Amino acid sequence: MSTPHSHDEHSSFIKTPTQLIVVVILAFVIPIAVIFTIIHFVMGDSKEQMRAKPVMSDRAIAERIKPVGSTPDIEKGSSPLAPPPVAAAAPASAADAGKAAAPDGKAVYDANCLACHAAAVAGAPKVGDKAQWAALVGAGAAALTASAIKGKNAMPPKGGNLSLSDDQVKAAVDYMIAQSK
Repeated sequence: MSTPHSHDEHSSFIKTPTQLIVVVILAFVIPIAVIFTIIHFVMGDSKEQMRAKPVMSDRAIAERIKPVGSTPDIEKGSSPLAPPPVAAAAPASAADAGKAAAPDGKAVYDANCLACHAAAVAGAPKVGDKAQWAALVGAGAAALTASAIKGKNAMPPKGGNLSLSDDQVKAAVDYMIAQSK
């Protein structure tokens, strides 16, 4: 019969904790060094030499990464989302030429206020709703006009159209009050 063979014990070259720590550290350091060496060879030139090339200039990079379809004339002008400024009506006669024409409240309302006040967006009082406007009118037209000029709650100053004059805002407020009585 055969006797059981004893297996040869496997031995490792790491025999002490110090050797283990050294092997673990080298297992991280060597791959990182290899990666940096590969990057250095792939990049070749230094960053300063690359910036000197016209392809890598700041201007060339900005041109390559600018948004697709950007139009410089829109970016320099006013926002296309902002309502256009409302032009004051021309004087009716030569006698009125010395006086500025009174702003048309309905035109200002239609151009600037309609979007929110017609549908009661973000808590705006709906034009024509007598119950909502009764409390507001109780404070006085001057107080409503001041709130509209300075902005209130979700409404920005002058309804978001800062090109409106105070008289135009007053005319729009007066128009809304008249429609809500």
